[in-house]
Amino acid sequence: MKEAIRVLMNMGSLHRLFPFWVLGLVALVNWFTPWLLLAIAYGVLAQFFVEYAMHRFLLHREPPTDQGVFNELYRSHIGHHEFPNDPEFFTGGDHWYALRFGAISFVAHTLVLWPLLGLGPATLFAYVALFVGSVSAFTFYEYCHTLAHVNVPKGWFGQRVTRTHLAHHFQDHEATFHVSFGMNWIDRLFGTKHDPDVARQRFDRETILSMGMDPEDLRLVTARKAFGITKHPRRRHGQAHQR
Repeated sequence: MKEAIRVLMNMGSLHRLFPFWVLGLVALVNWFTPWLLLAIAYGVLAQFFVEYAMHRFLLHREPPTDQGVFNELYRSHIGHHEFPNDPEFFTGGDHWYALRFGAISFVAHTLVLWPLLGLGPATLFAYVALFVGSVSAFTFYEYCHTLAHVNVPKGWFGQRVTRTHLAHHFQDHEATFHVSFGMNWIDRLFGTKHDPDVARQRFDRETILSMGMDPEDLRLVTARKAFGITKHPRRRHGQAHQR
């Protein structure tokens, strides 16, 4: 647990979100109303769906043919699959992305709620929902994800999170897109839950770490070189790369 928290405390995206989360807590206390508890619940649930959708449809999309765009996808996710034990690849390289996404979502929610609630209440509801509820859920996601990948002794909670998430990495990268503990119902809802029989049919030892791509694909080779990776990713679980 301590190691996972240590990694979290060095995540740039959480650093940038933290002041807005604190401001949200201040707003929650200062203008408290029971409706804001609904806002928090909505923000948490919305973030769990965002977690799933971004992982499945953005990070696991068809690999781009443009090398520059591919490099961005490599840094944000493919590199994490190739080197799953390297904390540098636990998150993407754009540490402002989460804050930009939150700001755009906040504006969109405020505009939608404005005609229904009025500008002030709409702003308060949207801010608390997204910068308290969603940011808290996002932090929980990052904790679960980090805990799944760090090599430390783990209790019941850590073992459950690790077993579930590493099935996505080492058995079937086309399933189990949720990461946060207890959110496996989202994969069941959208038909992407882990199925051992399907996983065995899909499994390819040579391509499992490169998300179905040939490890010698020129795009992968070029991306590794762009990020200073000099050694081929290991094909065995639990082994990290060298730079």
